[in-house]
Amino acid sequence: MLARAVWRGAGRRGNRGGRKGGVLSGGDASAYKAAMDRITFDPAQCGGRACIRGLRIRVKDVLDLLAAGVSEAEILADFPALEPADIRACLAFAAAEADHPVLVAGQ
Repeated sequence: MLARAVWRGAGRRGNRGGRKGGVLSGGDASAYKAAMDRITFDPAQCGGRACIRGLRIRVKDVLDLLAAGVSEAEILADFPALEPADIRACLAFAAAEADHPVLVAGQ
């Protein structure tokens, strides 16, 4: 299950864009990797910000809609190119980005 996957580390893929997953423990690693493969980065598109499958739909825009209380069904209706797995990938991406260590100098 995606919710049980623990992601460590991050990186960029070569010319293809996308997100490279780190070490996974527990859960279904293949489901997590499939979700993260939907997130792409292209310097020539949306300022290099995280987008969904190379579309000009930013991950941030989907997350903002979810945070505002817009339902998944409404988002999918407003953006016909999106799939339910894209929304789950946005949430997985946000969770991975929020899980980083904070280093304090001098300790």
